[in-house]
Amino acid sequence: MSNNFFVFLLGLILIISCQDNLIRDKQKETIFYLIRHAEKDRSDPDNKDPILTSEGIKRANHWASYFDTIPLNSIYTTDYIRTKQTVFPLSQLKNITPKIYSPDELDINQFMTNNNGKRVLISGHSNTTPTMVNKLIGKSKYSDMSDSDNKSLFIVNILNSNAEVEIRSVSLKKYK
Repeated sequence: MSNNFFVFLLGLILIISCQDNLIRDKQKETIFYLIRHAEKDRSDPDNKDPILTSEGIKRANHWASYFDTIPLNSIYTTDYIRTKQTVFPLSQLKNITPKIYSPDELDINQFMTNNNGKRVLISGHSNTTPTMVNKLIGKSKYSDMSDSDNKSLFIVNILNSNAEVEIRSVSLKKYK
């Protein structure tokens, strides 16, 4: 009789433990940080893939400083020189190789599954950054950014299928 009770108790503990693990897995917090590329060279209007200006390089370094103490698991960037240059200092600092993504071809459900429970930085453009935020939250809430906006940081925090968005303005410090 006591043997059966022991087996029953052990089974009950195992079931509760497994359910507890399933609940914890579902409650993984996922955080996406989305930025637009830094200031680009506008001297040649025909150049569709310009480099960053000196101010843009300063901002890219500033983003690296900003994220220095923020844990990141992955960095994604579009396949443009300016977005790659924007994340380069941060990717070097964190020793993370950026992954190239195409906003038009991205399977958002697979992307979210692959990054569940992680902290991810995404570098995009004035039109792709808000669109990506909209895809992550499942709502059309944010419109294109101003073409001069290089300082906005969208933080999408997802927990238990609930998404919250915070928008920060991260100004470039003026160095003397």
